[in-house]
Amino acid sequence: MQTQVKRVSPEEYLELERKAEFRSEYRNGEMIPMTGGTANHNTIFINWCALLKSQLRGKNAKVFGGDLRLWIPDYQLYTYPDVMVIEGAPIFLDDRKDTVTNPTLIIEVLSKSTEEYDRSAKFKMYRSIPQFQEYVLINQYQIEVEHYTKTAEGWLLREYGADAESTVLRSLGIELTIADLYEGVTFDLES
Repeated sequence: MQTQVKRVSPEEYLELERKAEFRSEYRNGEMIPMTGGTANHNTIFINWCALLKSQLRGKNAKVFGGDLRLWIPDYQLYTYPDVMVIEGAPIFLDDRKDTVTNPTLIIEVLSKSTEEYDRSAKFKMYRSIPQFQEYVLINQYQIEVEHYTKTAEGWLLREYGADAESTVLRSLGIELTIADLYEGVTFDLES
C-alpha cells in the first residue's frame, strides 16, 4: 500500500516550520525532513564561516549559517543552504527576519544523499536568484571543491583538488586557501 503524501501550500509550510522542532525543506508542496550532518560536514561548515567572517570584516557583506532559511519564489522552494553570504542588506521575506531572498554566494557541503540534488536541480533553482553570483560545492570525503562563478556567458566551473593552493571568490573580492577550508578534517579511507 502506497502512502499518500500530504501537500501543503508555501504559507502552511512556513507556519508549520516556524513551530517545528526539526527543520524541513519545502519542495513542490512537500515538506522534506533534513538529516543531521557528519563531523567532517560540521568542521568544513565552521571553517568556511570563520574564514569568510574574517575576510569580510569591514566589507558590506554578511555570512549566514545553515539555520537561516532561503526562499526561492520562482520554484516555490524553501531551503537551508549550509552557508550564504549576502552583500548589502538582507532582503527578508517578512518581518520575522528568518527567511532571506538575496544571497550572493551559496556554499553546500556535499553528502552522499544530497550530492546529485545539490549539483543539479538545486543549483538550477539557485540560479533564478538575481543576486546569486557564486556557488561552491565542497566534498567532505576527499579534498575536492567545485566553484561556479556567474559570467556574461554563463556559469564557469573551476575545480580544486589536494594540489590546489587557493580559490578566489570574485564576487566578494577574497581568496581562501584550500588547506584552511579543510583544516581539522579527517578522511576515512574506506568511505
